[in-house]
Amino acid sequence: MAESKKTVWIVGHKNPDTDSVCAAIAYADLKNRTEEGTFLPKKAGSLSSETRYVLERFGVEEPATVSDVGAQLKDIDYRRSSGVSGHYSLKKAWELMRELDVVTLPIVDNNRRLEGVIVNGDIAYSYMDVLDNRILGRARTQYKNIVETIQGRMVTGNAHAYFTKGKVVVASGNREAMRREIEDDDLVIVGNIKERQMIAVEGNASCVIISGDSEADPEVVERAKQSECVIITTEYDSFTVARLINQSMPIRYFMTKENIVSFEPDDHVDDVKEVMSKIRHRDFPILDEQRHLVGMMSRRNLLDMKKKQLILVDHNEKTQAVDGIEQADILEIIDHHRLGSLETLSPIFFRNQPLGCTATIIYQMYQEKGVEISQKIAGLLCSAILSDTLMFRSPTCTAVDKDAAKQLAKIASVEVEELAAAMFEAGSDFSSKSAEEIIYQDFKTFESDDTAFAVSQVSAVSRRILDNIKPELQAYLPNVLTDKGVKMAFVMLTDIFREETELIYVGNGARETIERAFEEKEKDGCFLLKNVVSRKKQFIPLMMQAMLLN
Repeated sequence: MAESKKTVWIVGHKNPDTDSVCAAIAYADLKNRTEEGTFLPKKAGSLSSETRYVLERFGVEEPATVSDVGAQLKDIDYRRSSGVSGHYSLKKAWELMRELDVVTLPIVDNNRRLEGVIVNGDIAYSYMDVLDNRILGRARTQYKNIVETIQGRMVTGNAHAYFTKGKVVVASGNREAMRREIEDDDLVIVGNIKERQMIAVEGNASCVIISGDSEADPEVVERAKQSECVIITTEYDSFTVARLINQSMPIRYFMTKENIVSFEPDDHVDDVKEVMSKIRHRDFPILDEQRHLVGMMSRRNLLDMKKKQLILVDHNEKTQAVDGIEQADILEIIDHHRLGSLETLSPIFFRNQPLGCTATIIYQMYQEKGVEISQKIAGLLCSAILSDTLMFRSPTCTAVDKDAAKQLAKIASVEVEELAAAMFEAGSDFSSKSAEEIIYQDFKTFESDDTAFAVSQVSAVSRRILDNIKPELQAYLPNVLTDKGVKMAFVMLTDIFREETELIYVGNGARETIERAFEEKEKDGCFLLKNVVSRKKQFIPLMMQAMLLN
């Protein structure tokens, strides 16, 4: 049953290209049509101009962006709670804690915004502390709370009004002593003797609690109404009433309202654990963006963490995967690159083929499962193949890729040459992009032995377009070293139609590595690499080999 309700994200690499986005969308479509569960395509960064053109051309919605797949509080089965009112009595709060088997209650206002928290220790201390006889008034105790606490009956007055002045008097002395002791606005606990009750009312008490009786004498009631005195009756004796009365005070008076540590559903579990390790609280409020209470979480809830379930497409390197990948549950990988550094806790379905594009593999999987490809999905898959193979010019392109692209073009009712030209033209429009945006548009990091390096590829349909943006890219490139923590960084300025790449670089040892890899000489601060258009097949392998020989 749980399997049928699973939600799986399908996501490509950071700085997504057309293949990673289109492959995610298409594979989600295939999965949703052939398996139980919900499969959602995601992207791990902003769309390039080329990819945006493809999605708009075929009328496909842009996938949501996910920047981190680490476990979050919303992945945990914490206790949902709407909170309680600060008017709750101590007694009622204690009973609710026992009923819910909790030690902490969150206190909210009428809009569900957190006002404070109270723990069972706060209530216990309130019972044990020696409180003066004016505490009930300072706490602004509602008469309703008093009635509930002593299981009484309201005879006169407004139950929602507050006892705010005076002290609590247990009228146990003689009548003369009562007259001396009772002052204006006091709350008087008196037995079921009419004369003593009248003394309390005529003494201008704000409230008289008649113990040991459920009824009040009509004359006393009438006199109380005239003087606006509250009359409450209870069958409890005076001792019991005096013992219970402080339990009627509102929890708002005792709650903690300063320096409350709270979290939000989107907070990551690792960050929460670090905070919890420094604080001895047992329970913590969870608030939404508007500071509304949504629930309470304890340390034991972290044991019930449910990892996000992912399928990765077009990559299998940890450095290229979305942040937090080590905390996610990877179910499958569909890729066409070299084996990378990702590890899984258990065996998974891993399909890796030496083809020019992940979209070609997805096309094969549709065929293998006998699922008809829609016109929109065919357009996406065809575009991805044309993008990754540079319209069949890349050495990574195989006969399988070419055949797949042509078959998909027929389903999508497009011409391969026209689609490719339109895509590349859209991708060559850098007029509205900064140097930072251009470099990180198609950007990947790699590791060779102990050397971390980064490679960006910028493709265009003419050398003129690339020459226009090269100076600003060269000026920005040193920032990549500190931003990404790499030793060397390279930008491949690839002319699609001339099938060549101009390489700019930065970093200690970068120039020497290029010279060893391609046996070329630098000219005007860059290298011209003839017939080099593929980062995956023509650039990365030679660069890694050169680094190992260093």
